[in-house]
Amino acid sequence: MRNTLTPLALALVAMALGACQTIGPGMYMSTLGGSEVEVPVDDNGQPITAKADITRITAEVVRDQLEQARQASYQLPPAPQEPYRRYRLGARDILSITVWDHPELTIPAGEFRAADQAGTVINEDGTIFYPYVGVVKAAGLTTEELRDTLTRRIARYIEAPQLDVRVAAYRSQKAYVVGEVKNPGIQSINDVPLTVTEAINRAGGVTEAADQRLVTLSRGSKVYQVDVQGIYERGDERQNVLLMDGDVLNVWDNELNKVFVLGEVGTQRSLRLNKGRLTLAEALGDAGGVDPVSSSPGKVFVIRGGRSDALAKPQIFHLDAASPDALLLADRFPLRPRDVVYVDTAPVTRWNRVISQILPTAQTLSASTATNFPLFEGQRTTQTTRVTR
Repeated sequence: MRNTLTPLALALVAMALGACQTIGPGMYMSTLGGSEVEVPVDDNGQPITAKADITRITAEVVRDQLEQARQASYQLPPAPQEPYRRYRLGARDILSITVWDHPELTIPAGEFRAADQAGTVINEDGTIFYPYVGVVKAAGLTTEELRDTLTRRIARYIEAPQLDVRVAAYRSQKAYVVGEVKNPGIQSINDVPLTVTEAINRAGGVTEAADQRLVTLSRGSKVYQVDVQGIYERGDERQNVLLMDGDVLNVWDNELNKVFVLGEVGTQRSLRLNKGRLTLAEALGDAGGVDPVSSSPGKVFVIRGGRSDALAKPQIFHLDAASPDALLLADRFPLRPRDVVYVDTAPVTRWNRVISQILPTAQTLSASTATNFPLFEGQRTTQTTRVTR
């Protein structure tokens, strides 16, 4: 049995070697000029297709990325026309009304009845009934304004009345806090302004799984995004929005707050951003580093598809990490959620992988053909003998 390659096996190997750049196993970036894949993007409201450009990571690019991360813009709800100063009464609020020296006009709360159980409830039409005064419009007024109205009207029957109005139970306005908070549920709007941070604190604070950079506020038919982390870390009071009746504040989890490291690294994996902070160097390090044997350090890419807008034009950044000092740029390049970090394969590694897949097939073909050759030769010998005879 001969161990040499047959012409058929040699032809297969030659075809594989000639096309190794196109049939090589695994993913790789074939060009640094631009992406070869078209994706749908938004062009002034019209969906079109376009290819992403590949931008080389330089000091200027890192500076721009850091500035964009620092000045991340959020669409906030419009500020109220009137600044919040005092709570305004509404339907279903319960009032505690006291007239000094006139117990017959004072709420009979008594020893065993709380004020919110025996108080005056504002009707659905926003009015209340009070002795001597009759029906009074209360909704939309502050407690001071309602007190002045009752005092002025009851003065016709009582000389120099001293009257006080307080809210025994706030029930007309409420907001909802849901998601990754310790005590989700309804939060009543009272005389203390209910801001985003106040609502989260009333709900027991956020859980460990919360993404404080992704907090949404639903108001009517619109949804706004609030950066709670910016309030705590940078003192950005613009994010501390004043909640209104019917608002829904949703604290999202951090499952979307990930990046993916693929290619020739120690371990291909997904990484969760810690409070939205992760650099390219940290991602590569947490994934076991760049493989020193199989990788092409000059081809490290960051593919950014855009998380908030599905039709945003994707971006691809290229880092030439063949020189160790290039990692200074990687240590300052900020990643964003849903980024994909890809380390390309070295050409010699791709070559070896092609050969490792083709060689077993070539050897099998060679062994099979070599086994059949002696039979052919024996048949030809027998036929020659017969002709000679």
